Amino acid sequence: MESLRELYRTGAGPSSSHTMGPQRAALIFRARFPQAAGYRVSLYGSLAATGRGHLTDAALERALSPLPVEIQFHPKTILPFHPNGMDLDALDARGVLLGTWRVFSVGGGALREEGAAEPPRIYAQRSMEQILAWCDQRGAPMWRLVEESEGSGIWEYLGAAWGTMKEAIARGLQADGILPGALQLQRRAKQMYGSASPLSGLARSTGLLSAYALAVMEENASTGIVVTAPTCGACGVVPGTLKYFEEANGLCEQDILRALATAGLIGNLVKTNASISGAEVGCQGEVGTACAMAAGAAAQLLGGTPRQVEYAAEMGMEHHLGLTCDPVMGLVQIPCIERNAFAATRAASAAEFALLSDGKHRISFDQVIETMKQTGKALPSAFRETSEGGLANLYRQASHPM
Repeated sequence: MESLRELYRTGAGPSSSHTMGPQRAALIFRARFPQAAGYRVSLYGSLAATGRGHLTDAALERALSPLPVEIQFHPKTILPFHPNGMDLDALDARGVLLGTWRVFSVGGGALREEGAAEPPRIYAQRSMEQILAWCDQRGAPMWRLVEESEGSGIWEYLGAAWGTMKEAIARGLQADGILPGALQLQRRAKQMYGSASPLSGLARSTGLLSAYALAVMEENASTGIVVTAPTCGACGVVPGTLKYFEEANGLCEQDILRALATAGLIGNLVKTNASISGAEVGCQGEVGTACAMAAGAAAQLLGGTPRQVEYAAEMGMEHHLGLTCDPVMGLVQIPCIERNAFAATRAASAAEFALLSDGKHRISFDQVIETMKQTGKALPSAFRETSEGGLANLYRQASHPM
């Protein structure tokens, strides 16, 4: 598995695969051809189908400015390696091709070339079974594996990521107004936080969890700075859950960073053995993974054993199996924003459920990852971030009746 630095990326929303990835690719390509007078970018599959809603074109233009860039959209052309493919062409002043690069935005802001060697492995383990065996042999929690594999410097990195997450929550709780885009959605995090704060019991916990997750997602929708966890489309679940448990249980930052490390291991397993790309496996790979990460982190914060952490993560993923990615108008807003809030509350429930057990259960986290992968591959493309099916299609039909 790769470093957690490749999972937790800081950048501007609204989409890690459609905004952060293409912008990063454009910057890399520009550095390769500094003599170019202009560029042409061809987007394929999901990148083309929801590129305008996800601001892919704006991200590319920003990265290549002030040079001219022609952007072509080919939503019906699905490249075999991954649905989020793009070709970047560098042109001279006469329009003659100087060079080209085919690259894929595979989720979470990561880029891959077909046939390229796998990224460097930081962890010897690549399954939850192997991680649990490591924990059993040493009597150690999961976060110790992160420290041993990545070195002590990982804590500074995670500390910076947690700081960015908290800043996104704070900004989102203070902001009013309408979110960018044609849906004209009203921000709700501030109002929900105000309504939930004086309450007690379950209503308060549900309200605060939801408000924190909404705050981050509304910042993401406004192209604010967020941390992929594991993606921009699911970036509210982990910080929202950690923020709630930090306050509710009087936890210190060290506790949170260790929980963030454990959550990263869980997300890394999904990224390595399946996918965190909505264009490849649907929203189960994004919000489902985020829920598993948050559930495992919360179980650890509540004093759970590694096997209880694994059980919480397994439930967080299992009960999102089959979740489609059908963003209305191609925006990371409906159903994405509310979905993060519900996943945060589900993560808390999964953690509490796991701690009421001894951690023993029939379906392992490794099995549920493989199930998610198979389910995602079986989903029609209309339900994998193309806005051609589900809510997106019904909304379009209602807005433009025959």
